[in-house]
Amino acid sequence: MSGTSVTACLIIIGNEILSGRTVDANLPHLAKKLGEIGIRLAEARVVPDIEGEIVDAVNHCRAKYTYVFTTGGIGPTHDDITAAAVAKAFDLPFGRHPEAEARLLAYYPPEKVNDARMSMADMPEGAELIDNPVSIAPGFRVDNVHVMAGVPKIMQAMLDNVLPTLEGGAVVLSRSVTVFMPEGELAQHLSGLQDEHTDLDIGSYPFFGSDGPGSTVVFRGTEQERIDHAAEALLKIASDLDVRLIDGPNRHQ
Repeated sequence: MSGTSVTACLIIIGNEILSGRTVDANLPHLAKKLGEIGIRLAEARVVPDIEGEIVDAVNHCRAKYTYVFTTGGIGPTHDDITAAAVAKAFDLPFGRHPEAEARLLAYYPPEKVNDARMSMADMPEGAELIDNPVSIAPGFRVDNVHVMAGVPKIMQAMLDNVLPTLEGGAVVLSRSVTVFMPEGELAQHLSGLQDEHTDLDIGSYPFFGSDGPGSTVVFRGTEQERIDHAAEALLKIASDLDVRLIDGPNRHQ
């Protein structure tokens, strides 16, 4: 898919995220790792542990994006309903996956095997397993939907096994320029730059520091020459206005 736009969506599942008791750490990690191989995380949404909500989110996103990732809801407790919801979204039978079951039985001593733990081997029929080197209970893939754990350490280990199977597009590059002037005064200049560089994503991120207000402007695109052209234009604007600035390095994403 090199040279084409490859997109992804993250569906974060769990009441604990919505309640604020747990702060999601998976989105920035996933966005960074996908960006490095030319996959743009185009949307992220948080849904509760409600089957219908998960089904609707999965069906909407899998039709819209190249890849879909879900995190959370595949543990051993009563509210871990993600696997069953994904089966319903694909209209697939749901039950015990033989290989997942074998992995769990080999991992836990007999006295630690119980129905709750073994329920982590229940998946949509035909699901392809995603290895979990941290705590053995696997995630799984159905079509373009990758179902992973919510615990960051486990999710990251699963993602490491998923990334080599994905086909990316053009890698997104970026360059940042920090301008020490209020965003309201900078806005008109950025609007003009965006009109002249429709192929770029130009974002402004305001802050208020010890030296007063400022904004970090990030230019993103797939062609470094175009990014540099827009950044240099902003540098000239700041110079003409005699505004202090910091020119950041080029980087991926």
